[in-house]
Amino acid sequence: MGTGSQFNSSLFRFACLTALATLALVSIGGLVTSHEAGMAVPDWPNSYGYNMFLFPISKWVGGIFYEHSHRLVATIVGTLVVALTRWLGGRASQLPLSLIGAAELVAGFALLSVAPKLQGAGHFLSGIGVVVLLAGAVWVRNEPAPKPLPALGWLAFVLVQIQGLLGGLRVVLYKNEIGIFHATLAQLFFVLLCAICLLAGPWWQANNGRFSTTPHHGPRWLAALVTAVSVLILGQLILGATMRHQHAGLAIPDFPLAYGKLWPVTDRASVQLYNQHRLETVGTNAITGAQILLQMVHRLVAICSLLGVGLCAWGASRTFGHRAPLSKLAWGWFGLICLQALLGAATIWSNKAADIATAHVVVGALSLAFGGIMSIVCIRNLTLASGNVLPASRTVAESSGFGAPSPATGIHS
Repeated sequence: MGTGSQFNSSLFRFACLTALATLALVSIGGLVTSHEAGMAVPDWPNSYGYNMFLFPISKWVGGIFYEHSHRLVATIVGTLVVALTRWLGGRASQLPLSLIGAAELVAGFALLSVAPKLQGAGHFLSGIGVVVLLAGAVWVRNEPAPKPLPALGWLAFVLVQIQGLLGGLRVVLYKNEIGIFHATLAQLFFVLLCAICLLAGPWWQANNGRFSTTPHHGPRWLAALVTAVSVLILGQLILGATMRHQHAGLAIPDFPLAYGKLWPVTDRASVQLYNQHRLETVGTNAITGAQILLQMVHRLVAICSLLGVGLCAWGASRTFGHRAPLSKLAWGWFGLICLQALLGAATIWSNKAADIATAHVVVGALSLAFGGIMSIVCIRNLTLASGNVLPASRTVAESSGFGAPSPATGIHS
């Protein structure tokens, strides 16, 4: 994307709105697991036999409130993503969306007719098919956004539907493993939307993705380190999701020690004593030695993530100076990781208070998004340094038509 491109502020704001709605959805999902409300509504996509959108407000009580709210916000996010896909793809996306919507509608009605056990999936496909068909029917003649934004829009379109299906199957099949995949995909999906905001944003378009005017644009080791630490944080979030969906978030009730030791004993007799204490004090489900070890690994990876992000911040400051934008971003990332570690400890100290546990999930998502954004910027600048890009004098409008007037309407996209 070259300097001098015509910035589409409306598209950028809409992408940011979609990302914020997704973060809100992640927050509500954290409340669902923190309140153990994942099965508060046992049917899907209906809610206790009601159409999801007609479920009486008087019945939104207890865990039902969190689970049902999660479904409604998920529907809003799905609709926003379909619209974002349409906008990023421009008029070229109209026919594919129309065909996909028609196919989903037919598949949904077919499941409702021939597979009663899959009625939930049938209703889901029928509903999303209508939304996609409407998006395809809207006669918007804007040009596609610059590459790779249309492809990222289509990826978000696919992921949001998979995510919705996983959420529903988690309910009807009652499988914790599906919940783990659902939580992990939510984190990756949020990172994807943040990447779309970055690439559609004014800074990226005005600077061609550059964060430095020096010839080397940053050392390769820094880009590799930022990417590796981001992957490590993703692994940490997967471990956390596994613990939450196995209802083992408090498999170890103390911190920084673990059952009074640096490393807890996990033989059968010791675990039996731990469970006896849990039943007497908090009345929660029994835990296993494997779940205790899982939480210890979670703690160790948290330490590695903290050290890794700190090293990234130090490396950025040493290379570009403390006032450089990338250095400020890296130190902000480090601050988030420190907050994440504090919230993790507070989750244990507070006996997994729902608000603290949810904040832990949200800050984890933001930490991964920061890492993803920094990875994209670092890799982009290495590419720029190698000279494998369009000349900076070429505008986005020249290379992709983004922001250029439509031949049919003369209106800027």
